Amino acid sequence: MGLPPATVARLLEEGRTHECAESPEICMKLVAVADLPTRFGEYQVAAFWSNHDRRDHAAFIHGDIFEKERVPVRIHSECLTGDAIGSLRCDCRDQLIASLERIAREPAGVVLYLRQEGRGIGFANKIRAYQLQDAGFDTVQANEALGFRPDEREYGFAAHMLGSLHIRSIEIMTNNPAKVEDLRRHGVEIVDRIPLVIPPNERNREYLETKRKKMGHWLDDEQTDEPALPAGGAVSGGP
Repeated sequence: MGLPPATVARLLEEGRTHECAESPEICMKLVAVADLPTRFGEYQVAAFWSNHDRRDHAAFIHGDIFEKERVPVRIHSECLTGDAIGSLRCDCRDQLIASLERIAREPAGVVLYLRQEGRGIGFANKIRAYQLQDAGFDTVQANEALGFRPDEREYGFAAHMLGSLHIRSIEIMTNNPAKVEDLRRHGVEIVDRIPLVIPPNERNREYLETKRKKMGHWLDDEQTDEPALPAGGAVSGGP
């Protein structure tokens, strides 16, 4: 059972009339919701449109998440080469599949799919970064050589989507401390962290090690037994 029809109608009406008065710099409008049976389980797909990047973003919803607390949430950034083609240079596809499978086993949960290819630098620049990595740069050095920060993503999109779906608090599925910090900064209440550690393959081992060492990602196997969230506590509020 997903979102009931009456709830869907309410959310769509709120999206239609929403003016983003509180955060006009990033406005996410819910524009459509439909059933989406998948190989992982029963989902609904919600389409959002953003005035910030003028792109469509998606929420894949399992169960009834309306006004719920402690909702398991994966915030996944687009990776064409990994998600669609199965690239071994990253672990994006594996993380997406693991998230969909895990959430399908829960009473309710959400995968947000953000159109932030290449950690926010776009597809063409991501391939330019791959060229530099082929020449010996690591993933951080390659981004910086192109004039970018190691991670250019913005999670205000996700915060706004969670607020539009009336999710009160979340258990975040991530290994990325910067994602936790940015979501909190945007007012999302995070009550727990669900580790999402994917064993490396021979082609992405150095890439993952760079993310652990230079970007602080929680990727050590033993860290899955550590406290789920770093000190600092959750911050409540809407997007």
